[in-house]
Amino acid sequence: MERGDSLYQKLVGILHAELIPAMGCTEPVAVAYAAALARDLLGTLPERVEVVASGNLVKNVKSVVVPNTGGLKGIPAAVAAGIVAGDAGRELQVIAAVPEEAKPAMADYIAHTPIEVTLSESGLVLDLVIRVFAGPDRAVVRIANQHTNVVYLQKNEQVLKEEPVTVCGAPEDPSRELTLDQIWEFTAAVDIEDVRQLLDRQISFNMAICEEGLRHDYGANIGKVIAAREDSLKNRCISMAAAGSDARMNGCELPVVVNSGSGNQGITASVPVAVYARGCGADEERLYRAMVLSNLTAIYQKEGIGRLSAYCGAVNAGAAAACGIAYLNGGDFRVIAHTLVNSLAVLSGMVCDGAKASCAGKIVMALEAGFLGYEMFMQGQQFRDGEGIVRKGVDNTVSNVGRLGRIGMRQADLEILKMMLGE
Repeated sequence: MERGDSLYQKLVGILHAELIPAMGCTEPVAVAYAAALARDLLGTLPERVEVVASGNLVKNVKSVVVPNTGGLKGIPAAVAAGIVAGDAGRELQVIAAVPEEAKPAMADYIAHTPIEVTLSESGLVLDLVIRVFAGPDRAVVRIANQHTNVVYLQKNEQVLKEEPVTVCGAPEDPSRELTLDQIWEFTAAVDIEDVRQLLDRQISFNMAICEEGLRHDYGANIGKVIAAREDSLKNRCISMAAAGSDARMNGCELPVVVNSGSGNQGITASVPVAVYARGCGADEERLYRAMVLSNLTAIYQKEGIGRLSAYCGAVNAGAAAACGIAYLNGGDFRVIAHTLVNSLAVLSGMVCDGAKASCAGKIVMALEAGFLGYEMFMQGQQFRDGEGIVRKGVDNTVSNVGRLGRIGMRQADLEILKMMLGE
């Protein structure tokens, strides 16, 4: 693969589009972003707010602490953060620079402003409409399919932006469909200077929040629990990633670099690879190539599932990290492919029941499955074609996992949401 090839440029573009910074869990931050946009469009502080959100958004906002709010949770907190102190120009870092004096104002805004939340019936997995009102004026913002994808803007009777939105029953973006073989070829061919700054930022941001999680008390402190087990390189990889999620799900005000729209997946796909590289003495170039492989392998899996579903995306990121670690140990394409298949065969189907403290525990399980998948193949063991969802050819197995997450677990998603809402 040459640097001037269209596939090469597409893969560089995917990395730059996906590995972006965010402060806080991406679903409440998307709500804050839309709310800040709506306030700007209205031109004044809204006196009333209506929110129409898809079930998956509700699920992922309900139990997570919105950073820079003084510990508030839920959609009203995210709305208030965006309206009172959000900078819409910063997108997923919309509430990254909130002054201390604005935090009490958020709680006051919630207490004195009607904020009505209803479930969307659009059929979209990620769909958010925010309507704001002040006197005779109103404004409407809609985000769909991706966290910052603004598809509709309206001020009073004037429609300022309107883009078609479809319910996707297939992979999110067919133009981005990849194969593991293409990712492997790109890993070997990529000019490090095309990705250096991007990966340096990912390592810096994500390692910082993981270290913060180990230093202080956040959520259930899963990272500390794992760290107390034993001092091994494998354990350090897992405990660091879990600690990052501990901090992120419980209000830490540090940014992360996301993968596939998720900070937890961004942490899981990057931090174990960086920790392992340090531990095994890998040189800088090998680290960067392992990071490219891990990040793209996570993205490749999630394209078939979608941004949000009942399928826990940590599974994909944990398997991808194991592929990056296999690469650091000198693994060839065959080792990478079998590591991925073995990992997915073990854990595919772990449910996502929203963003919260237990996400850190799911990251632990995902990385354990990833390490097991790699260790299995290195000892001559593997799962074979026809055993459950495993099919001959790594891309066929990944396709089955995508089908499971996107279609097979659709009803599970609805039931999980009902349980979370006490229905």
